Amino acid sequence: AAGGRALRWASGRAPARGLRASPRAQIAMPSWVIDRYGSNEVLRFTRDMVFPIIHFPNEVIIKVHAASLNPIDLSMRSGYGATALNMKRDPLKLKTGETEFPLTLGRDVSGVVMECGLGVSYFKPGDEVWAAIPPWKQGTLSEFVVASGNEVSFKPKCLSHTEAAALPYVGLTAWSAINQVGGLNQSNCSGKRILILGASGGVGTFAVQLMKAWDAHVTAVCSHDASTLVKKLGADDVIDYKSGNLEEQLKTLPLFDFILDNVGGSTEKWALDLLKKWSGAKYVTLVTPFLINMDKLGVADGMLQTGVTVGSKTLKHLLKGVHYRWAFFMPSGPSLDEIAELVDSGKIQPVIDEVFSFSEVPKAFLKLEGGHARGKTVINVISRQ
Repeated sequence: AAGGRALRWASGRAPARGLRASPRAQIAMPSWVIDRYGSNEVLRFTRDMVFPIIHFPNEVIIKVHAASLNPIDLSMRSGYGATALNMKRDPLKLKTGETEFPLTLGRDVSGVVMECGLGVSYFKPGDEVWAAIPPWKQGTLSEFVVASGNEVSFKPKCLSHTEAAALPYVGLTAWSAINQVGGLNQSNCSGKRILILGASGGVGTFAVQLMKAWDAHVTAVCSHDASTLVKKLGADDVIDYKSGNLEEQLKTLPLFDFILDNVGGSTEKWALDLLKKWSGAKYVTLVTPFLINMDKLGVADGMLQTGVTVGSKTLKHLLKGVHYRWAFFMPSGPSLDEIAELVDSGKIQPVIDEVFSFSEVPKAFLKLEGGHARGKTVINVISRQ
């Protein structure tokens, strides 16, 4: 994908350029922000959020057409991960006395490039793009958002902005776990037995489709009311975790080559026993104590505790013949390029639970907070998407 970017540049797709002036001078924009951590009442609409500025040559400003919500937005609204994220925002603590507020939530964006930095050669104003903005940056529940060029990709041609906004964050989270950490790809997945725990959520529905696109055998775990959706996405076997003891149900099946755990909790106490031993089989979980440790113990002690935990678990399971790994969301424009190809080829489709207007952001948060969503909660920042 990265090579494709270089090729498109060499072929004259988008020559190097400097900053471009906005179509209209702006110093403020409408946004949904929080000024403190808490529950839904901390969300505040303002028309006076500072307009984003390009600080680095590789950045672009995107006019947001649609965004979507993820569980991380609920967690960040409540203050989860604030210690680690603030360290990432200001690692040298240069901004003495300043805080992260007002903070804009929202990670997914589908929209149109408005301005480009001096070092941006792959995009130009007017390009339709999508991206997942890292959680340490200002989010996408705004009229405009700034992103690094290497976080951005051309939007799939077959999707509207509303549809496209449902995929980047969950897609990149699943891609990180499956491809970057799990080592699975199109060339080595055929016939492999994959178990996805929590298959009906945003990451789960994407993972099911990705694994089927790569010709794996997928066993999906979800509740009964989501089984039809998960089967439609291609899962070979669907297990209802409410229909009996889940561990016992899964033990009746052949062993697995790879397990993606979106659930956490007590699951990992028994899930690794479902893997094939001494075959390179991997268990990858997206539920880790990394941010919680830093919130509770501070940066240094939190990182130390996290390192000890993952190290001991990795060694413990390696001695039993299986691999234990943690995975995290990683922003990546090149990975989104590959995902866009899968979308345009019809192998992956967005799964949307409900669409809200920009004025209904608090309502959308309450919807997400209620749980049991079957797909993503999308926000149309510009109407008629």
